[in-house]
Amino acid sequence: MLRSARIGGAVAAAIACLTLAAAETAWADAWPTRAIKIVVSTPAGGITDAFARAYGEHISQKLGQPVIVENKTGASGALAAQSVKDSPADGYTLMYTISSTLLGNRLLLKSLAYDPDKDFAIVAVTPSGHLPLVAHTATGAKTLEELVTYARRNKVTAGTYGIGSFAHIAVAELNRQYGLDISIVHYRGEAPMWQDFAAGVIQVAVGSYQAALPVLDTGVGRAIAVPTPVRMKKLPETRTFIEQGVNGNVFQLTSFTTLVAPAATPTDRIELLARLMVEGGKKERVQKLLDAFGVDSPAMDRPSSIALYEKEGPVWLESIKNLGLEPQ
Repeated sequence: MLRSARIGGAVAAAIACLTLAAAETAWADAWPTRAIKIVVSTPAGGITDAFARAYGEHISQKLGQPVIVENKTGASGALAAQSVKDSPADGYTLMYTISSTLLGNRLLLKSLAYDPDKDFAIVAVTPSGHLPLVAHTATGAKTLEELVTYARRNKVTAGTYGIGSFAHIAVAELNRQYGLDISIVHYRGEAPMWQDFAAGVIQVAVGSYQAALPVLDTGVGRAIAVPTPVRMKKLPETRTFIEQGVNGNVFQLTSFTTLVAPAATPTDRIELLARLMVEGGKKERVQKLLDAFGVDSPAMDRPSSIALYEKEGPVWLESIKNLGLEPQ
């Protein structure tokens, strides 16, 4: 009887120890227990920064911890990427960036202090909207065909918001497919490009709907084509490049921003963040942003995000290679 009681006491003690150990392990694995930082590779005020703050707010509300947004610009996103790569892979430091940080920089920068594929794990891709091709009304062009006809008879200059950008790729591809000689001028961002467009310095530009609104609303410019297979909700009358007979995968690419984590971040934390991104995309604040920026789709789920990156990434890289640019 005594021996039985002793055995029973030992079992109870063992169970108590296991219970305590399990509780300690659960406490140790609890995440997050402090603020999460999202490093944004672009300046404050743009779509990437706006998305980081709006989605970050939802993540904060759901996880019960602050989400701090830190803008770290420079070297086409490479500075932000390196800082996040060098951070502990614990889910407390993330990066919100544009596609070129993970794709174009491989070809446009001589020295890259990070490996886009090995150093980062995609959490969620957030489409950043269609980038319409806008023609100055002085050209008289209302369709792509009319712009091509005009460009064959007149000197035309097109603006892009950066070397190796979709705008650069798109105009170069139009030159190639139609045998045109449209001159390409690269600006440091969209604001100065649209200012020159409004002043008549350039006759064509490719950029975001939101940034192009001043020239569209005043009638200085007309959107004459949009990329991707479907028309924009904000520009339902503007046909896609594909509808107007332009061939090639270039004009079906998805312009996107993305939230990523250091590659070794625990998968369960990445998956949780990915689910919260999808949830956040349904919230009023994000929906208002999507409407303001003319973006038709919110954050994609993780499998779809990875599939898009793996499918379209090689097309982006091949398109940039075809530009024949020298790495800087």
